[in-house]
Amino acid sequence: MELRKLQRLVIDAIEDVKGQDIQVFNTEALTDQFDRVVLVSGTSNRQTRALASHVRDKVKAAGGDVVSIEGEETGEWVLLDLADIVVHVMQPAIRAYYNLEELWGGKPVRVKLGAASRAQPAAVAAPRPLEDEADPPRVRTPRPRAPRAPRAARAPRTGA
Repeated sequence: MELRKLQRLVIDAIEDVKGQDIQVFNTEALTDQFDRVVLVSGTSNRQTRALASHVRDKVKAAGGDVVSIEGEETGEWVLLDLADIVVHVMQPAIRAYYNLEELWGGKPVRVKLGAASRAQPAAVAAPRPLEDEADPPRVRTPRPRAPRAPRAARAPRTGA
C-alpha cells in the first residue's frame, strides 16, 4: 500500500475512535525500518485498545500489512507495526513520561485532521440554542467577609 494512503487510513481510523493529540513524524532520515511514526493519546485503557483495534481492522480491510501489535493486554501503551508506519497509542501520562516527540519529532508531517468530522452533513450537528434559551452569563459576586478586629486588639505574633 502506498505510504500516503496508509497514513490517511491510519489518521482516519484514529479519528473515528476520537483519538487525541495526533502527531505524525517523518523518520526516513532517522531509520530505514519505517517511514512514519504516529503518536496518539487515548483517555483510558479501553480507548487505547479500541484505537489500536480499529486501526488494525481498517488497515487489514484495505489490504495493508499488520506486522505486529504489542501492549494490547494492558492498554497503557499499544504499539502497532504496519511496516512503513509505526503507531504508538498511549495514555497521556505514559506519553508525557516517555516523550517520544523528542525522540522522533525532528520532522513533523502536516496532515489534515478532522477529515471524517468535516465530511458530516451540517444537519447532523446539534442545533445552537436561541439567545433567550441560553443560560444567562454568570456574575461573580464577592463573598461577605467576617469583620476583623483592629490590629491593636489582635494577639501578638510569636517569632518562629
